[in-house]
Amino acid sequence: MNRPDILGSSRAAVAFLEVSIRVSCSVRHWRFIQRTGNRSVALYGDPDRTLPYGDVEHRPLQAGAAVNNVVVQVHAAGFTPGELSWPGTWTDRLGRDRTPSIPGHELAGVVSALGYGTRGLSVGQRVFGLADWTHDGTLAEYVAVEARNLAPLPGDVDFTVGASLPISGLTAWQELFVHGRFQVGQSVLVHGAAGGVGSMVTQLAREAGAYVIGTGRAADRQTALDFGAQEFVDLDNDALSDANGVDLVFDVIGGDIGKRSAGLVRAGGMLVTIAGPPEAQSADGLAVDFVVEADRAQLSEVVQRVRDGRLRTNIGNVSPLDDAVSAFNPTERTKGKTIIRVRR
Repeated sequence: MNRPDILGSSRAAVAFLEVSIRVSCSVRHWRFIQRTGNRSVALYGDPDRTLPYGDVEHRPLQAGAAVNNVVVQVHAAGFTPGELSWPGTWTDRLGRDRTPSIPGHELAGVVSALGYGTRGLSVGQRVFGLADWTHDGTLAEYVAVEARNLAPLPGDVDFTVGASLPISGLTAWQELFVHGRFQVGQSVLVHGAAGGVGSMVTQLAREAGAYVIGTGRAADRQTALDFGAQEFVDLDNDALSDANGVDLVFDVIGGDIGKRSAGLVRAGGMLVTIAGPPEAQSADGLAVDFVVEADRAQLSEVVQRVRDGRLRTNIGNVSPLDDAVSAFNPTERTKGKTIIRVRR
């Protein structure tokens, strides 16, 4: 197989933005380097190891695709602000530093190469899905991905929409139907109901026959209601305890809200969280934390609902790859999903 032409010059022009984030009680300094030679974005985590400005290291994609992998020409990539604090963004499966690394885990694009053993996909096919958590990500023109992490993207679904679905859609699906074991007629409390994940949970739950109570800040009320919440709890001004006795709580916040949420679950109910292990648990209910996993069948279920008009995406900002550095700037983020258009 021929290798995609993704290599740039040995000294690419770059733009950078330095920020600090707190990770595991320590401060890690990131330098965001935009490589214009091969059009990707890299993260440099250790200031002492950062290459000089303008002297950007290039690690070319391997020729062809590894066993069970495919190479995808990325058209659009999703970016989740919280991923900058995920250890997998800068470490490998053994916890070893792998910076400079490429962020981004969601993608939509076209298969350009197939590895041995791949099934269900073909070169030239439109796909969307998740990149591996501990490998280089999707803010690049090409990315190698396990074939099982991808699903076909129908031709009537835009790449931007496809890139917005994997994390939000899969998290919502797995929270409700896998870990939450939702049953028709149950009540569901959705924290962050106006956000990318919360809005998906709200819509899927309503379609499945739930009574949905959304939470968030005062400014989020109308958005949450527009996505299908039947009630809304303003976390700044309303009493969260008023929502006591629900069957299922979905938590994306953690901390004090997560602790208080445990007391809202009825006997036999469930608290499901993606904010880390629950710090409190209802005496008569269950609590589960999970990390979303790629699943081709579930991706297909989600995208079909989008095609049918039963599920709306929640995209807040779309930027070209050339402007991706600014998308990392917290002052420029908007509500909803951030999408980077990689291919014009």
